[in-house]
Amino acid sequence: MELYIKQKVFSLGDKYDVYNAQHEPVYHVHGELFSWGAKIHLYDLGGNELYYIKQKVFALLPEYTIFQGDTQCARIKQQFSLLHPKLSVESSIGDFEINGNFVDMDYTVSRNGERIGEIHKKWLSWGDTYLLSVSDPKEAAFFTALTITIDSCLHNSENNR
Repeated sequence: MELYIKQKVFSLGDKYDVYNAQHEPVYHVHGELFSWGAKIHLYDLGGNELYYIKQKVFALLPEYTIFQGDTQCARIKQQFSLLHPKLSVESSIGDFEINGNFVDMDYTVSRNGERIGEIHKKWLSWGDTYLLSVSDPKEAAFFTALTITIDSCLHNSENNR
């Protein structure tokens, strides 16, 4: 399954729309405008919250947690690295591994040793645009939340240097 995450450029706060291969909307993503640390929500088209992403405010390096309702699904942390960005993922739903080129935003995501998807940033586009290839359509919402969390983690890292 292919999804496209397209950032809305002229909006207050983080806003993304997520489309399928036919360019039909699938999810909406909205960041809270006035919050202590980033708080981002992933909604279905009916306005139901699927996932909630929260930034840890007092952390040396960027750290985010993904929740589904009140249940913590995953925590993504940037690790100290001199040459290339490095992320670790702690999860209650499996062991994640992210491999690839974080500078070019081109990588694969595996859980428990099985590839669940790929993330590719489209360059020369208006606002951040990502192409997601998701192996299991039932994983699409979580994979979208994970991608937005990785993007937020890496962008905050660039802004803190």
